[in-house]
Amino acid sequence: MKKILNAGNWYLLLTLCLLWSCDFHPDDEVPEPDQDEYFVSATSIGTFPKEALVALALSSEEYRDFAPVVQYDVAFYRIVYKTTYKGKEIEASGLLAVPQNTPAVPALLSAQHGTMFKQSDAPSNFPATFSGFELFGAAGFVAVVPDLIGYGESSEIFHPYYDEEHSARAVVDMLKATDYYLQQEDIKTNGNLFLVGYSEGGYVTLAAQKELEAHPEQGLAPTAVAAGAGGYDLSGMLNMIATTPSYADPAFLAFIIQSYNTTYNWNRPLTDFFQEPYATRIPSLFNGTKIREEINSELVNEPSALFSPAFYAALQSPTGEPELKQALAANSLLDWVPEAPTRLYHGTADEAVFFQTSESTYQSFLAKGATNVTFIPIPGGMHRTSITPMMLDVLPWLNTFNQ
Repeated sequence: MKKILNAGNWYLLLTLCLLWSCDFHPDDEVPEPDQDEYFVSATSIGTFPKEALVALALSSEEYRDFAPVVQYDVAFYRIVYKTTYKGKEIEASGLLAVPQNTPAVPALLSAQHGTMFKQSDAPSNFPATFSGFELFGAAGFVAVVPDLIGYGESSEIFHPYYDEEHSARAVVDMLKATDYYLQQEDIKTNGNLFLVGYSEGGYVTLAAQKELEAHPEQGLAPTAVAAGAGGYDLSGMLNMIATTPSYADPAFLAFIIQSYNTTYNWNRPLTDFFQEPYATRIPSLFNGTKIREEINSELVNEPSALFSPAFYAALQSPTGEPELKQALAANSLLDWVPEAPTRLYHGTADEAVFFQTSESTYQSFLAKGATNVTFIPIPGGMHRTSITPMMLDVLPWLNTFNQ
């Protein structure tokens, strides 16, 4: 759920704010409560009336079906908080959406965005960017949307893509910082905590759920969780990619290998993994200025032509590239059982994150004794077309826990 506002939409939002009196005051610092272990700062972005948010949803073909769920004005804040990267403390950021004048005390919800290549897409850049997850606030949830490590406040770091530890920490630590801030500002929530994410955000969602359920002493037990189209079974994904003649999104492949090479300090030359001219191109393709389509256009869809011959052969060998395969296995989310009610969604025709990935994850959960997990295939759904039916199903389901 990600979209940068083009000039027309940006002017539309400004016009709507003039018509409906948005309380728009970017960079206004909110008086900070006493510091705690995670919270750093909250900056008010402004309060946007529901009419402006409805119009914003309707202006986009991707999000227009969400317009009916917009019920409330929303106050937005940019949150900066402390987390860790490679064992060192850093500052990260995200967006906080607080619905106004709800008839009942709202639940807290953390929404995790999909794979992001362009730095300006970071959710905390709202309203210059529109991730779609802002609409959870307008639907009546106190919603946090982490930028994730490598974006926003931590943009100097290469994003640790599909890394379980850093994925979980970015969400959990923002929840802790936000929980502290809400208490200090006397913004009430009803005690329920929901986790929702799609694509990479689906993976990040389950990683955060696993961490929270493994450590109930943190006081942030999830009430219910919905994850869509995430690459939870990374080893299974690799096996399918290594044997498929064509892959629709080579940007994803280059991203995860470059990320692991950086996150785990392998520091191998990219020619170990990729053929030329792609090895030389990749650093500039992932400099935070390009979108997925631009990166895909500079790569090639055939894995056999993208990867170096030795690397491609190693991927297909049981003993080849042991370090990479061990890292993928270690970051696959198959070694636990979700406790909270959990729904997995996936389009059956997903060309980017294969449907079988969610299917094998679900079967793994069942084999380990899971009783609270439901798998919901989206017939004919592709990667970009499945998020709308998922979210329209998720919202009423989450609201059943608030009754």
